[in-house]
Amino acid sequence: MQFGFKGKRAIICGGSRGIGFAIATALARDGANVSICARGAEGLAQAEAGLAKFGGKVHSAPCDLGDGPAVTAYVGKAAAALGGVDILVNNASGFGMRDDESGWAAGLNIDLMATVRASHAAIPHLEKANGGVIINIASISGFAASVRSAPYAAVKAAVINYTMSQGLALSPKRIRVNAIAPGSIEFPGGVWDQRKTSDPKLYQGTLKSIPWGRMGTADEIANVAAFLASDLSSWITGQTLTVDGGQLLG
Repeated sequence: MQFGFKGKRAIICGGSRGIGFAIATALARDGANVSICARGAEGLAQAEAGLAKFGGKVHSAPCDLGDGPAVTAYVGKAAAALGGVDILVNNASGFGMRDDESGWAAGLNIDLMATVRASHAAIPHLEKANGGVIINIASISGFAASVRSAPYAAVKAAVINYTMSQGLALSPKRIRVNAIAPGSIEFPGGVWDQRKTSDPKLYQGTLKSIPWGRMGTADEIANVAAFLASDLSSWITGQTLTVDGGQLLG
């Protein structure tokens, strides 16, 4: 399906693999110029080469999204490289699972504050573009209590709430803000791909909790992101769309 991204300029924070790369691919395939960042230079180079085949402008830069000044600097460089910003996707996660100082720090610094900082840095550019779109990647964990991953769940709940506040605050600027709450998504090298061998009991238990009987794919999240970034969703803001194959229902 064509969403009309020809000439649009998109920044994907955490875009070298998995959900972020799938979103960057969906946008680039439909004509967008894209910028991606991640910590690993090798992964970025491979992702950039994959995106370049669609013929649009591609920019990439290494960035530690837990580093506030680095986030702000990256968004500025990406905007300069692309000639502006129409779409910002906040995808990165520190996967703070353990209820200890390191778990909370990872979630707060990356999942939450990188979203805040990248948004703040992008808003002036979105305004110059006469409005645009911010998409935050949350999780279904943000809707429920979690003994196994309390920091992750709490931080994703904060992202969901912040999305509502952003949607309200930025409406006068014609900037729409929405979030996606994925369920369990499996892709090569991702958390569930690793759990399949490191914790098969958890993997199988999670799999059984999904009514559709399978894990989701990164492309299934990217399809929803493309919809939210497009004019087809022009009257949607401040919302979080659950994309989980009915996992929450179970």
